[in-house]
Amino acid sequence: MRFLLLFVCLFAAGLQAEVYYRTFFHKHPVKQRIRAGEVVSTRTLDSSGKDQESKEMSDGPNPLTGPFFVEGAEPGDSIAIHFRKVRLNRNWGYSSYRLGLFAMTPEYIEKTYPPMYKRDLVRKGFAHYVPWDLDREKGVVKLREPGSKAIVMEFPAKPMLGCVGVAAAGDWAPTSSPSGPYGGNLDYNRIGEGATVLLPVYHSGALLFMGDGHALQGDGEPTGNGVETSMDVEFSVTVRKGVRLTGPRVETADAIISIGSQPEFQSSLDRALEMATTDMVQYLMTEHGLEEWAAHLLIAFQGKYEVVTARGSMALLIPRAALKKR
Repeated sequence: MRFLLLFVCLFAAGLQAEVYYRTFFHKHPVKQRIRAGEVVSTRTLDSSGKDQESKEMSDGPNPLTGPFFVEGAEPGDSIAIHFRKVRLNRNWGYSSYRLGLFAMTPEYIEKTYPPMYKRDLVRKGFAHYVPWDLDREKGVVKLREPGSKAIVMEFPAKPMLGCVGVAAAGDWAPTSSPSGPYGGNLDYNRIGEGATVLLPVYHSGALLFMGDGHALQGDGEPTGNGVETSMDVEFSVTVRKGVRLTGPRVETADAIISIGSQPEFQSSLDRALEMATTDMVQYLMTEHGLEEWAAHLLIAFQGKYEVVTARGSMALLIPRAALKKR
């Protein structure tokens, strides 16, 4: 009885279960204050709110780990989040059973199969998900069911984070479903281990959130999700004083990347391409010293565009090999 009373008192004093938010909002209580360069280890839930032990810890969609308050980050700065580890931490994931209708022509939509597979198979109350097995040792994802008669649905895993963002400007509290200039639900499959994500800062401390791990996701996220799962994450943050960004950038070992980040269905991909291209011109001029005309021509002859989300964002990549210094 004494032990029980002690436990109740400690819980009431503040040893509570972790809270996961679903908005990129500056008024959420800080999860952890971190110093620039400090290595932080954390975990993310899957998009439905389940953890590494398959326990439901939060409502979905896309519960976020954070916010992390970055010491020294102030409005007008940017932060660079370097992902040292993005690792699978359980043996299963799930995805939708059918491509999103937004990815297909109206003529085909009329004839395609219904999205329902088996009710309650993956998530209680849902029938449009299928399960995937995740082999962490081999780094492989394999569709558990249904089975194709034509091919083995088994592929190399490519762990990534769908959600990486800071608290949005002003008192705006965008949910963890869309993306925007603050980052958010970017769903860009290059944001994995070894990548660095650059984001603008709108509030003191930046207030960094992350979540929505995918074991694998194709370009454009045409099912509306990846192979959804929980993740172990290790990261560090540096502050770039006075570096004003208009939207997210990504740096990898072999490329620099501008993202034209906008909510899906808000505007056409044409607009996202324009945003990514305009930012890349500035990126090349301010960070790499190119003349404006040189930036234009480098983009024209070395740039590569990628669809980030099928009805939302675009990315523009410049290979580092094309940035040879004189």
